[in-house]
Parts: sequence; C-alpha cells; structure tokens
Amino acid sequence: MTDIDEAAAALIDQTRADVARLHGELVRYGLVVWTGGNVSGRVRLGGDPADDLFVIKPSGVLYDDLAPENMILCRLDGTVVPGSTGSDRSPSSDTAAHAYVYRNMPEVGGVVHTHSTYAVAWAARGEEIPCVITAMADEFGGPIPVGPFAIIGDDSIGRGIVQTLQGHRSRAVLMQNHGPFTIGASAKDAVKAAVMLEDVARTVHIARQGGDLLPIPQQAIDSLYDRYQNVYGQTADDRRSRS
Repeated sequence: MTDIDEAAAALIDQTRADVARLHGELVRYGLVVWTGGNVSGRVRLGGDPADDLFVIKPSGVLYDDLAPENMILCRLDGTVVPGSTGSDRSPSSDTAAHAYVYRNMPEVGGVVHTHSTYAVAWAARGEEIPCVITAMADEFGGPIPVGPFAIIGDDSIGRGIVQTLQGHRSRAVLMQNHGPFTIGASAKDAVKAAVMLEDVARTVHIARQGGDLLPIPQQAIDSLYDRYQNVYGQTADDRRSRS
C-alpha cells in the first residue's frame, strides 16, 4: 500500500476497529443470521471526497471471526487497495453497492445491510412502512421507502439505493425482494438506523394485525423530525451522531 501517510493510516486503523466492532451490534440486535449482512465505514482523507476509501467486512466469514485485521480496505470504485491488511481476502458481495453509495452520496459515512426479519417481510411485499409512530417520525422523518428489485453482483443495488434515497429524509430503504439498507453520517449512525428500522418494521406490522393504522399528520411528522434531529441529545456532536 502506497501514498498513505501516518495520519491516514491511523484513521484507517480506527475505521477497521469501529467497523469490526459494529458487526457485533448486528448480532446483538438479531439483525443477521450466519454470515449475511455487512457494515462499512468511509475513511475521509481530507481532500477530494472521490479519493476517500472505505472499510468493509470480508465475504462469507463468521461474525465470531471478524476482527480489525480482517476488515478490507477498498477504493470508491469497489476495488481492494493492494497491499493493505486483509487484501488477500474477497470483500463482501455487497461491496459494489456500498461503493456506489459512497461515490454518489459524499455526505454518507456508513452503509449497513441486514436481513432483519420484519424489514425483509415488508421488502418481500414491496410495501413501504407507513409513518404511524412517533419514533419513526423522529428517526426517519416519514415512511420507509421501497427500492427497486436488483440482483447482487454489480452496482445495481447501489443505484437503486441512491435513486430511492436522494432527496428523501429516510436513512433506510427496503430493496424489493431483498432487504434493508441504511446509511448514516458514520458507520455507527447507519447501524443505529438499521436497529431502529427493524424495531419500527416489527411494531407497525403487529399494529396492523389489530386493525387500521392511524396516520400522523405531516405537520406533526415534520415537527417531531426537526426536534429529534436538531434539539434532542446533549451536544451538537451527539445529535450529529444520533447516538
């Protein structure tokens, strides 16, 4: 690996550690089974965002075996950085999708994909999750939209994610017949969105079994979203990370 100075190397190491640790949160909250799902984190190098890198998990490795040293460093075209730690392994099968999101949404610092049960069930129906609980208005600012059906293997999924989320307040999308992807200002932020997405997917599904859902007026959704994003929490940094 060349052209990586000491400061960038330290940032890469920290991102590797963060991404490895955050995969454990997917397991803790029951969002994945076996080796499915993935977390990635952008490495902002401080220059042109197009020159940033990202870290993602290796393909087909058990969650118990994930560690900072086997996280894979990639360029934004989805190729593995030669000579970097872990470069002898194949990155996640969703790498092209993550790379497309990073290339086209420079504000995004983390991307997560899970196979969480209730969110996948909504995706299997190709049905958006309506915004009928205040926690959903807080976190997502409206319904969770459905993205187009796309096959794994190239950047088709990434194109669908970007197409669906650009200009949308939601940080989550249900890719039809596949499952949820979430984005965030950081990898941690994207993991939080994935946890909250499954929670609202489950709650709204259960609520609908008991009868008609009660809509929240758009004005109230807007007010709730603004308060949670800009007022809730202890500091501006807390609010930016939504931790």
